[in-house]
Amino acid sequence: MLAPEVPMSHSVAGEPSSAGRRAAPLTTAVYSAAEWDLLTSLPGRVIVAAAAPGTGRPRRTVAAGLAGLDAVAAGRAFDSDLVRAVVVAIYARHDGAGEPVDRLTDVVDLLAACRAATRVLRRRADPADSAAYRQWVQSVAARVCGVATTGAPALPPAPADRRFLDRLGVALGLR
Repeated sequence: MLAPEVPMSHSVAGEPSSAGRRAAPLTTAVYSAAEWDLLTSLPGRVIVAAAAPGTGRPRRTVAAGLAGLDAVAAGRAFDSDLVRAVVVAIYARHDGAGEPVDRLTDVVDLLAACRAATRVLRRRADPADSAAYRQWVQSVAARVCGVATTGAPALPPAPADRRFLDRLGVALGLR
């Protein structure tokens, strides 16, 4: 399990930055276990909510969920120590911990969690890490909704998907 506090803005394994990446400045930001759990669970919650059919929203296939997982994995290449650390923590989880699925699909709860994460990031994260994390979470939802695809032109989202993505962007402080 995670230690009660997780320092950020340095590599989780302590290795130097990869070639071509700027070295992120070290910060003294520390996340409580509850804050870290919020930040590491949010991308999965976004995948579930974005993939769930709703009024005016199309039914998603397994491929949409896989696109979301691929977007989460793409965080490993982000120029943000916070995003990379979150991805490492997500992949390190193997105990099945998490919330029940019926709660994960509640968009109102998801948006509240996004607003809470945004407040935590404003208080504790380097501004660049905060922006990178919030944009990454939004990109996960966009991938599930089929808006952003690699190597192919993106299809326009369904109006209900656009509303979902807009609400998510507002909750994440991106709009």
